[in-house]
Amino acid sequence: MKIDNYQREISNPRTGQRMKILKTGAETNGQLLSIECYSPSSETREPEHIHPYQENIFEILDGTLHFRISGKTVTVSRGEVVVIPARAPHHFWNESGAEAHYIQKFKPALNIEEFFRTYFKLAAENKLNKKGKPNLLRISKLCLKHQHEVRLARPPWPLQKFLFTIFAPFGRL
Repeated sequence: MKIDNYQREISNPRTGQRMKILKTGAETNGQLLSIECYSPSSETREPEHIHPYQENIFEILDGTLHFRISGKTVTVSRGEVVVIPARAPHHFWNESGAEAHYIQKFKPALNIEEFFRTYFKLAAENKLNKKGKPNLLRISKLCLKHQHEVRLARPPWPLQKFLFTIFAPFGRL
């Protein structure tokens, strides 16, 4: 399936992370989102999160990534694959001094591509704080919209959802 006027490459100007969409959910009948990713070395770590209904797979093409998955830290390099099951708390980072190049897959695709596009757009519009995170109002709106794709690992989801429901309407202002 060809998508007209579809931008396959996106980047986060704040972190330098780049993504090239290889296969979209639309192209795979919702079964898969496949992304070629480049992550520069950085001391910044993304927040620990879960994908409640998606398996997340990383195939390292070059460089090194560190993962914390369900409380266990692992380091992976070229040729290695990491499979993160749905609902497993995790985050990853690159502090190797060199750019990491990898393929990241989400099964099923759900709407995680839109989450990445929105997050990178917030970065481009300078709407993230010094740690690269949106303020409470923006994150409330984003997390509610993408609650099937990604959630913060803590606090428990019912509490997050309660708080996000209160603050999200203000994120639209």
